[in-house]
Amino acid sequence: MAKIAFIGLGVMGYPMAAHLKNRGGHEVTVYNRTKAKAKKWVAEHRGSSAPTPAEAASGKDFVFSCVGNDDDLRSVTLGDDGAFGAMKSGSVFIDNTTASADIARELADAAARKNFGFIDAPVSGGQAGAENGALTVMCGGEQAVFDRAKPVIEAYARMVGLMGAAGAGQLTKMINQICIAGLVQGLAEGIHFGKKAGLDIEKVIEVISKGAAGSWQMENRYKTMNKGEYGFGFAVDWMRKDLGICLTEANNNGAKLPVTALVDQFYKEVQEMGGKRWDTSSLLARLEK
Repeated sequence: MAKIAFIGLGVMGYPMAAHLKNRGGHEVTVYNRTKAKAKKWVAEHRGSSAPTPAEAASGKDFVFSCVGNDDDLRSVTLGDDGAFGAMKSGSVFIDNTTASADIARELADAAARKNFGFIDAPVSGGQAGAENGALTVMCGGEQAVFDRAKPVIEAYARMVGLMGAAGAGQLTKMINQICIAGLVQGLAEGIHFGKKAGLDIEKVIEVISKGAAGSWQMENRYKTMNKGEYGFGFAVDWMRKDLGICLTEANNNGAKLPVTALVDQFYKEVQEMGGKRWDTSSLLARLEK
């Protein structure tokens, strides 16, 4: 059993922290900016809470974070009452935020100066994956630090992999989002085309899902897409944040992402339709408007 802090109890962090406590059997202290959420988590899972990231992190073996963006992450780590000021020597900070590779490298350097480890560990699998403890975790950092962290991370994961040095986890997550964007747009166009052609979408997907067109998105989203229901999973606002990170990185490294840039603009149109909190399969709604 390890002493753990978890910073950020959003739709992902809340169940992830619970798995660390209940499945992992660890002693977990949580911090959340909205204190009521932390109080609710403690009541449900019998952990404890702290009033600041620093107090949550003090004396812990592993500290996890899952917050909104680079600025939020920098605040809870390096800001006033940030966790990095209280981390003990030899401990490990594991960041599950989807953020930039630059902030991962910055925090890895800061951790090294303070003699503790850092792993950037963004996740894929959405809210359902977090709740079921079946996330894919893409890590960046040193092998020895990863080897210590992996058994702990596995409490909420079905796959945990080290992709390279600090920042490599974030870069891998960018690839994940690039691939998803194209898949969802293709699925939306396919369903839209099928409807216009007068085909039975259920029958069409039953057949083509068993061939080369099959994907997780098709298997898990086509039924709700066909019904025009978009309240299942990762929100458009979050996807646009992630695609923005991808496009910024591509601008820096010279990669060409024409489809990603186009789909990002399609998601902007969905936002303008009032779909900021619709799930990412709502690209179909844009075609049907």
